[in-house]
Amino acid sequence: MATYLELSGHENITNWRRFLRGRFFSLSALLLPMFLIALWWLASARGWLPEQILPEPTYVLQTGRDMIASGELLYHAAVSLRRVIFGFAIGAVLGLALGIAMGLSARFEDYVKPTFLAFAQIPTLGWIPLLMLLVGIEETLKIIIIAKGALVPITLNTFSGIRSVPGKYVQVGKALRFSRWQTLRLIVLPGAIPSIFTGIRYGLTHAWTSLVGVELLASSEGLGYLLVWGRQMFWLDTVIIAMIVIGLIGFAMDKGLNGSEVFIQRWKKEGL
Repeated sequence: MATYLELSGHENITNWRRFLRGRFFSLSALLLPMFLIALWWLASARGWLPEQILPEPTYVLQTGRDMIASGELLYHAAVSLRRVIFGFAIGAVLGLALGIAMGLSARFEDYVKPTFLAFAQIPTLGWIPLLMLLVGIEETLKIIIIAKGALVPITLNTFSGIRSVPGKYVQVGKALRFSRWQTLRLIVLPGAIPSIFTGIRYGLTHAWTSLVGVELLASSEGLGYLLVWGRQMFWLDTVIIAMIVIGLIGFAMDKGLNGSEVFIQRWKKEGL
């Protein structure tokens, strides 16, 4: 009985330490942004840079409030999110299918992988001039660029994850007379989940940055367009607001995927 109580008490202390450590790191992560904001405020207050180049934080905050109140900021953010959702979904589906096919079939890998690697070496934004001639500068261009940004990391990480599954696990499936679909669903994919999720997170990051890049070059709406418009009009407060929103949305999407991965990994460990 005493041993059980001692173990329970030790476990509770360990859980509290983990809780406090998590909160400490959460708070410590705010130190650098707070320092940068303080430095920004000091630089604008002391006039280290002209106001046209570095507007005051309060002025930028007021601009953000006005843009939210008018609906302008939310509109451009919604346009960008719609584009990245469609493009990322296409890139993710193609990337998963291609990565699984190459991972399961050595012959398919021999035929496709060299060409795919050559394709992957061309920067995403490097395709824009050619695609402009083929599909114009409307939504199709943006969706293709976003899909390409997501396709490469998802394909490569899915392929790597499937190939890293130990062969003895597949042999167990054969001994149990699993079909190819059962082997893929019950053995291969669960073993490749960590690598697949890494590819999805990288793919989403690439898709988001590709979106902003293509909006900088060929768009009349979206957060990337706000950056260009603010620079052209020399509205640096608008540029800063757009940059902050881009960073916050990208951070939120990455955290969301990270939470999904943790949940799935917990499900996997519990053997549900």
